[in-house]
Amino acid sequence: MSEPLLIPCAHCSGLNRIPGERLGDAPRCGRCKNPVLSDTPFELSQANFAAQRKGDLPLLVDVWASWCGPCRSFAPTFEQAARHLHGRCRLGKLDSEAHPQLSGQLGIRSIPSLILFKGGEEVARQSGALPLPQLLGWLRSQGIAA
Repeated sequence: MSEPLLIPCAHCSGLNRIPGERLGDAPRCGRCKNPVLSDTPFELSQANFAAQRKGDLPLLVDVWASWCGPCRSFAPTFEQAARHLHGRCRLGKLDSEAHPQLSGQLGIRSIPSLILFKGGEEVARQSGALPLPQLLGWLRSQGIAA
């Protein structure tokens, strides 16, 4: 039996303790009763960002804007990655236009930008859109089983 993981709910940001072997069983949040893990990217904001950085499952953030052509063309790839990485990495989207203060705090200078957090700390950053094979390869190089 594996150690339980602390994972913030994608819907309410409540921390849930889930045994590692149960990640594939669609665990539900103890607070809001929604699925804790999402196989689609979830929205990040100033309000939920700090809570979403917590936990034992890595968080990959796509910083984007609606006016950015490369951001829009990368969105389907990020969706595919969320399905592919379900239960191994959580994927969140941060709209830099809607949340400029948070984008500034993160030091965003170009979009799209990808930021990988483990244990609440930034461990890697990648600028620009990547095709799915390169995105998964980059995550593998960061220790995420892709």
